[in-house]
Amino acid sequence: MPLSRDETIRAGEAGDHGRGGATVHGQKLASVQACPDVIAYLHGRILDKQPNRIIVDVAGVGYDVSVPLSTFYGLGDAGSDIALRIHTHVREDALSLYGFATKLEQDLFERLIAISGIGPKVALAVLSGIEPPELIRAIERGDLARLTAIPGVGKKTSERIVLEMKDRLPNVHAATTVEEGSRPSALRDDVLSALMNLGYHRPLAEKSVDSAIKTVPEGDFERTLKQALRELAR
Repeated sequence: MPLSRDETIRAGEAGDHGRGGATVHGQKLASVQACPDVIAYLHGRILDKQPNRIIVDVAGVGYDVSVPLSTFYGLGDAGSDIALRIHTHVREDALSLYGFATKLEQDLFERLIAISGIGPKVALAVLSGIEPPELIRAIERGDLARLTAIPGVGKKTSERIVLEMKDRLPNVHAATTVEEGSRPSALRDDVLSALMNLGYHRPLAEKSVDSAIKTVPEGDFERTLKQALRELAR
C-alpha cells in the first residue's frame, strides 16, 4: 500500500522517533540517526512515486527522495527496481535526499546549489525544465532566453547561472555535442510547441518528439505530432 505524504516521515523529521526510525503500516522509515553521515547511492525498489518525489524501499526502510523530472520520466512503475545517485543535503533541522539517474544530472545539481541564492528547490526546477545537455549548451552560449523559459527561473537567476557556471561546467564533451538526429529544426520546434500547449512538460515532450522524428523521419507536422503522442501514451 503506497504511503501518503502525511504518513511518510522525512529523514529530517524521523529523528524524533528514536534511533531505529518510525514504522508506518509495517514499513520502516529511515531516521537521521539510522542513516550514514552521507548517503551517496540507493539501490532498491520503488515503493511510491510522484513527480519530483519517490520513496525507495531498501531492505524494508523507506527513503524519501526528491528527483528532477529528467530522472522521474525514466523510472519504472511502483514495485520495479531502482538505482539512484544521491546527494545528501544536511540542514540544522532536516536531512534531505536528492536522487539522480546519471552522474551528469548530479554534477549539474551540485554546481547549481553552490551558487549564492540557488537552493535545492530551484536546482530541481532547472533540471526539470531542461535536459542536461541542453542546459550545458545554454550556459555555454549565455542563452538567457532559454534559461528564463524554465518555470520558476527568472532573469537574475539565469544571469547568475551563466556567470557562475560557464567556466565550471562538467567536463563532458559528449554531452555538449548535438547528435545529427536531434539538430534543431522548424518541424521539431513546431511539434514541441504543440505538445507543450497540450500541457506536457518540456523534457518529456522533447524526448517524444525526438523519438517520433527518428521513427518517421520524412513525416510532416501532423504525422510527427501523432507519432509523438503515441510515444507519450506508451
